[in-house]
Amino acid sequence: MDRISISTIIMVLVLIFLIGPFVVIFISSFGTQEFLSFPPQGFTLGWFKKVISMDMFKESMKLSVIIAILASIFASVLGIPSAYALSRYDFMGKRIVETFLTLPVIVPGMVAGLTLLRIFVMMNLFSIKTTLLIGHTIIVLPYSIRITRTALENLPTDIEEAAISLGASKLKAFFLTVLPNIKTGIIASFILMFIISFNNVPISLFLTGPGVNMLPIVMMSYMEYYYDPSIAALSTLLILLTFGIVILSQKLLGITRYM
Repeated sequence: MDRISISTIIMVLVLIFLIGPFVVIFISSFGTQEFLSFPPQGFTLGWFKKVISMDMFKESMKLSVIIAILASIFASVLGIPSAYALSRYDFMGKRIVETFLTLPVIVPGMVAGLTLLRIFVMMNLFSIKTTLLIGHTIIVLPYSIRITRTALENLPTDIEEAAISLGASKLKAFFLTVLPNIKTGIIASFILMFIISFNNVPISLFLTGPGVNMLPIVMMSYMEYYYDPSIAALSTLLILLTFGIVILSQKLLGITRYM
């Protein structure tokens, strides 16, 4: 067996390993039995209708979407100037700053969630929704910085320097020449941050409170008491939504080169 055949077999096995669980969930969501099983018996769309009509899922979905959007916006506002400073300037302690900015990615989610919980409990200044928003902004901020910095480093500095030489201030040159040329990277980072925030469990688990629940936590709680295909149906909808966003963004903007 030649090398190409072995490589092909390994690639197929990896694809099965990665895609297999999603296929199982997808097929199981159409089963007619009252419990989650594979392969399912019969075919029904009833579980999809059930999850769409349940208030607990609708309310938590709405909150998760709002938190993910706002966290991505705030992280972009903080991340773009940070990425610009890291890509354009050399200063003392730059490596240390870069390390600290990547800590939310390196530190385990459970540790980060517990740390944020203790900080917010000690401060006792913010509402539960505000603490969730701050926590989600912190965990997605490194992605904004990294992706935006990559876009900036791929952008020749001559464009900005030409604008400045023609009389534009540095700030005006940044908004008129730099931002328009890295908008694809910014959109790519926004989409990635939204997906990460929306699907986050550790931060949401530690920072949630009475009457405030993110969708992943509601799904976990539901599975503790019910084991029907409704969670599989909801998971299928979320998978299709995520793939749809990524594929559409790739077709329109070609964002996967940044992700």
